[in-house]
Amino acid sequence: MTAHPAPGAHPAPGPGRRTQDAAPARRYSAQTGCATSPDDADPAVDEALALVNEAAAATGPDPIPGGRTPEPPAPARHTEPAENPQRARKTEGHPRATPWPQARARAARAGRRGPRTAAAPVPLDEALGHILAAPLNALTDLPSFDTSAMDGWAVAGPGPWDVRADAILAGHARPLPLADGEAVRIATGARVPQEATAVLRSEHGVLDAHGGLHPQRDVVHGQDIRPRGQECRSGDQLLPAGSQITPAVLGLAAAAGYDTLRVVARPRVEVLVLGDELLTEGLPDEGLIRDALGPMLPPWLRSLGAEVLSVRRLGDAADALLKAVKDSTADLVVTTGGTASGPVDHVHPTLHKLGADLLVDGVQVRPGHPMLLAELPGGRHLVGLPGNPLAAVSGLLTLAEPLLRRLGGRPAVAPYHAPTRDEIHGHPYDTRLVPVVLRGDRSEEAVPLHYNGPAMLRGIAAADGLAVVPPGGARPGQELEILDLPWALSPLAPEGRFT
Repeated sequence: MTAHPAPGAHPAPGPGRRTQDAAPARRYSAQTGCATSPDDADPAVDEALALVNEAAAATGPDPIPGGRTPEPPAPARHTEPAENPQRARKTEGHPRATPWPQARARAARAGRRGPRTAAAPVPLDEALGHILAAPLNALTDLPSFDTSAMDGWAVAGPGPWDVRADAILAGHARPLPLADGEAVRIATGARVPQEATAVLRSEHGVLDAHGGLHPQRDVVHGQDIRPRGQECRSGDQLLPAGSQITPAVLGLAAAAGYDTLRVVARPRVEVLVLGDELLTEGLPDEGLIRDALGPMLPPWLRSLGAEVLSVRRLGDAADALLKAVKDSTADLVVTTGGTASGPVDHVHPTLHKLGADLLVDGVQVRPGHPMLLAELPGGRHLVGLPGNPLAAVSGLLTLAEPLLRRLGGRPAVAPYHAPTRDEIHGHPYDTRLVPVVLRGDRSEEAVPLHYNGPAMLRGIAAADGLAVVPPGGARPGQELEILDLPWALSPLAPEGRFT
């Protein structure tokens, strides 16, 4: 295999905006083996990381059979015009296409209007990852009584002290009060007896032959005692509604007296995989290909906070699609393929027959421009993803992610940026989403990956995120918005990924 050096590969100084500075550098070197500078880059890695500053013919618009896409034979009605009609008309095949930023904003607004399942209490061991539907208020003081912060002796007054024969252990009933000049053995977490003025740590006291306790350093009033209510008082708000429930939140809730938590119900999603050409097992053969979206979409949707009710493969049957969408009880129906205007593209006619409102009909983004978002009768929604795998990922992050975030009550994710290490070819009018790996030492760079065609998953499988490339492309060192992938910062991410 002949290696080709990446053109335009210049280091681009400038700080990124992420806080995880060290991890991406380790991740990049482990996953790709990329050298720390273009001067000492490994040619084999450059072959794998061949970047997207290629000829326009190789990375131009996604192919559309037959050139321009005709109008759908039975379009659903539109509730909003394109934000920029003149620019939309320039987008080949999609006269109504919405600019990418506006499409994401429109999907988020649609989530506010969507149906909401009533919040329900769930046991603590089932609440991880959910969103609090109500503030987490303390049900008790924390701690609920004065407790010892250390193993040692509870003492009353100045030393030396006479030591009682008994001991106070955690979980025992209220101990007897101490008299002035008296001490008693105490364990960490045990209730401090009344009249105790401090806890003397085990290593800071010495017992004499007569059972007297002598301090080895000054004893300060209240030392190593956790007073009642030190962390919170009963009724204090510990976390607001809308907070995500993490393992630490579960621990806090348990400490504050909760057995169940009231959470926002997860939006329910049903996935409908379309296409007669799809195989569910074995090797591609005789014009048939493996279904990549059926295995990929459910876990991805779950990572976005959804409850996936089912994944159904319907082929290209128009009647089956109509019945499946009409009868679905999901808050969101996600379809794959069938969003253009070919002879077996049935999504638009189905929406028309159901009286749906098209909120987004095509997006000025590559790959994935034939994606759509519709509001179904009753306030449910449908996101139509293109059938090509990377184009479907683009639709997932453009329309499904902001919609599900709002439906699930999740807060908006603040965008961050990183400079691109290399030039990235752009579309004349549309945004491009390009898989990148993130590398850096004191700053972080986005290195675009080669395998970024609409039907390819090789690049996204090795990527840390997607760079949002504006129309016209990006220069080396230009800062670009980065869309994180759910697994990018996971400590369980596999090493040695090769692109």
